Amino acid sequence: MTSAAYLSGLFSLDGRVAVVTGGSSGIGRAITEALARAGASVVVVARGKEALEATCAQLAELGCRAGWVSADLSRRDGVRAAAEEAAGVFGEPDILVNSAGVNLRPPFSELSDEDWDLTLALNLQAPHLLSRRFGPGMAERGFGRIIHISSQQAHRAFVRSGAYGVSKGALESLARSQAEEWSPHGVTANTLVPGFVMTPLNARLSSDPEKVAALAARTMVGRNGLAEDFAGAAVFLASRASGYVTGQSLFVDGGFSVH
Repeated sequence: MTSAAYLSGLFSLDGRVAVVTGGSSGIGRAITEALARAGASVVVVARGKEALEATCAQLAELGCRAGWVSADLSRRDGVRAAAEEAAGVFGEPDILVNSAGVNLRPPFSELSDEDWDLTLALNLQAPHLLSRRFGPGMAERGFGRIIHISSQQAHRAFVRSGAYGVSKGALESLARSQAEEWSPHGVTANTLVPGFVMTPLNARLSSDPEKVAALAARTMVGRNGLAEDFAGAAVFLASRASGYVTGQSLFVDGGFSVH
């Protein structure tokens, strides 16, 4: 077997269907493209139609198969409607990536009920509801990959972790519970844990050059993350190659967490 054929057998996503929430910007956008270029038919779920259309148009130019669903994932009925619509594009998914999130981090003493509810709804409840909708079907078919995007704030408090950190810590616990439930049936559940990544979600910190430099200095590679740094890890966790990896938190952070 040639090296190309061997690698294709390990990592190819040909014939797979993926749903990626938050897949039209930031880390989610990079993962969407990576999965699509690895062969998956990808359904991008987000709120903004213009960004969704642009993402799918760009993927079509690359010869990829992609569709989109505009949805408000902060509401239970919005999540359920999005799931049904997404499943109708290319069929029931084999891969679910939960990247959509909100980053509201006022001082804890100023955290409103609305901030708390929105953060937990989008960052935790939506991944749970989508996984509950698609996970059992994956298990019945004998293959599935659930990938959540977590945060350093799931493990350490800094830059006002607040409700955001709470939601991400719970998200990693959710992945472990899902792994326990569905891994005996070929469905893995894992999280990717970014360091500081220069994306729109981190616009508040990205606009402060001193903080950006200080965060880069905390890594071992000497720079902050870019969305494209997650392409390889996402394809690995979505593919056959990761069949014995489940319930894990994979840090993609340039050594930030261990420095």
